[in-house]
Amino acid sequence: MLLSLQGNTPPAVLALADGTVFIGNSIGAPGSTIGEVVFNTAMTGYQEILTDPSYCQQIVTLTYPHIGNYGINAEDVEGSKVHAAGLIIKDLPLIASNFRASMTLADYLIRENIVAIAGIDTRQLTRHLRIHGAQNGCILALAPGETVNQSFIDKAVATAKATPSMDGLDLAKVVSVKHTYEWAQTEWKLGSGYGVQITPRFHVVAYDFGVKKNILRMVTERGARITVVPAQTSAADVLKLNPDGIFLANGPGDPQACDYAIEAIGELIETGIPTFGICLGHQIMALAGGAKTFKMKFGHHGANHPVKDLDTGRVSITSQNHGFAVDETTLPANLRPTHISLFDGTLQGLARTDKPAFCFQGHPEASPGPHDISYLFDRFTALMAQSQEKKNA
Repeated sequence: MLLSLQGNTPPAVLALADGTVFIGNSIGAPGSTIGEVVFNTAMTGYQEILTDPSYCQQIVTLTYPHIGNYGINAEDVEGSKVHAAGLIIKDLPLIASNFRASMTLADYLIRENIVAIAGIDTRQLTRHLRIHGAQNGCILALAPGETVNQSFIDKAVATAKATPSMDGLDLAKVVSVKHTYEWAQTEWKLGSGYGVQITPRFHVVAYDFGVKKNILRMVTERGARITVVPAQTSAADVLKLNPDGIFLANGPGDPQACDYAIEAIGELIETGIPTFGICLGHQIMALAGGAKTFKMKFGHHGANHPVKDLDTGRVSITSQNHGFAVDETTLPANLRPTHISLFDGTLQGLARTDKPAFCFQGHPEASPGPHDISYLFDRFTALMAQSQEKKNA
């Protein structure tokens, strides 16, 4: 039986900035939340999605109808907390069943004080966002005993209309770590959990624009120790750490607003230190090279996006989470395309022709998602190994 059919949860209202309204049930904390409403087509991974810092100030609609059936566990979190502004689903199962689960999704949302709504037609909402584009919205979750009336609806619509646009928002420095720290944890394995890198060959400095933990684990798994630095760290401070490689993490918001990062990354790439960027890091590397970015209609969010490697012809199914993209028509001569989306032809990968630096728009760490594109981490490791060999020659 589904919670949305049980009928004992408080009502909730979802209002979009264009006046569209959905009535459902509250499955999280009471109160209200605002953000850009986007849809994600992944069938699993709701815990990783909720804790992904890239979803800061976004309300996530999950298109798969049954969400929460395997519960929540303590290991599959990708950030320090739930970063998504809210959650929209169709049905929440009454029973969560998984040997790793420690609580239900509803209990987790309440504990994390996240407003969420279930019991609405997410297919209808997704089609609306595809046609009209991602837009700001408000979820208003009523308290037990309250009923939906026109006053609540009008309040939710007005709040959605008043929410600031994602254009021009610098959210990287909002979600970034405030102090430098070291990372040595490696990937999770069944039966043993997470490991520790005790014999690192490389030292990587990772810019935290909203980094996901599994991205760091995939770098350490390949023989690195990582120093994670805040988003606003200068190039001079990074160079003092004497890195073998520089990693540019994922993150939320408008990349053009991150002028401090664009300047720093531009300086670091020119030094010839191997550099690898993903998601927001990809966009910042492009901007640092002189290209431009643009706001997409509804973005790419999901774990089933086909991407073509232009160098090999290989097609990978990838995990995606971005609302901005690099404009291919603005690429300078020393930035070449390496990957494209087979959904809409937008750029998915770039490489410098004159420096050991490359980047990818999607999320190759596969949390959640397929592992098809993980070879990019091997490419980064190979660049660092080549650089070390040249230094030691």
